[in-house]
Amino acid sequence: MNANHGFLRRRLCGFSLAWVLAGCAGAARAATAPPTPAATAPTPPVQVRLVTEQGTIVVAVDLAHAPVSAGDFLRYVDRGLYAGASFYRTVRRDNDHGTPQIEVIQGGVAGDDTPAPPVAHETTQASGLRHHDGTLSLARGAVGTGSAAAFFICIGEQPGLDFGGQRNPDRQGFAAFGQVLEGMDVVRRIHGAATDPAQGEDYVRGQLLVKPVRILRAERVEPAPQAVPPGVALR
Repeated sequence: MNANHGFLRRRLCGFSLAWVLAGCAGAARAATAPPTPAATAPTPPVQVRLVTEQGTIVVAVDLAHAPVSAGDFLRYVDRGLYAGASFYRTVRRDNDHGTPQIEVIQGGVAGDDTPAPPVAHETTQASGLRHHDGTLSLARGAVGTGSAAAFFICIGEQPGLDFGGQRNPDRQGFAAFGQVLEGMDVVRRIHGAATDPAQGEDYVRGQLLVKPVRILRAERVEPAPQAVPPGVALR
């Protein structure tokens, strides 16, 4: 019995030592484990001021959710390409020829010779954005032909312009990328301006402004602290 007791004592001591060594090794691993990287802060919206003949419109450009479309718009802003551009088209229920009917104003660089190539189409399904009152979005024909050379601003809710909407037969919708923060009164004033009923090809006939509203300059704005809280600028 004494021999057995000695054997058990040695086994228990061995097990105790093994547990101590294992505990020390675990503590060492914990002490040397690399720190968990801090979460990356979301990219805040970039504010842009559009100074027009009718007043100033301040918009939030959403690089976080629509980097392709928002990035193209900012390239036009930073290169000064909107200076001398205009808002030239207004679509209202009394002159819209599409289905479902929409209400928007369209602006940008006039003419077919755009200063930069088109960008890939960024659907609202991919970005998570929607066409709300005051949303900015890229105009386009076929998928992949849109660019910031021509953009529009929504008046009222426009779900027909989202991915899956029926405004375009391909149902790919349009690429929303920003939101008006200030100046919707200016947008509505342009929307109600006089149009020429005889001007334009069939689809845009009656939608072109008699007197386009010139964009005098477009520039980035340094926002005041918390002027664009995350998740508020864009819905």
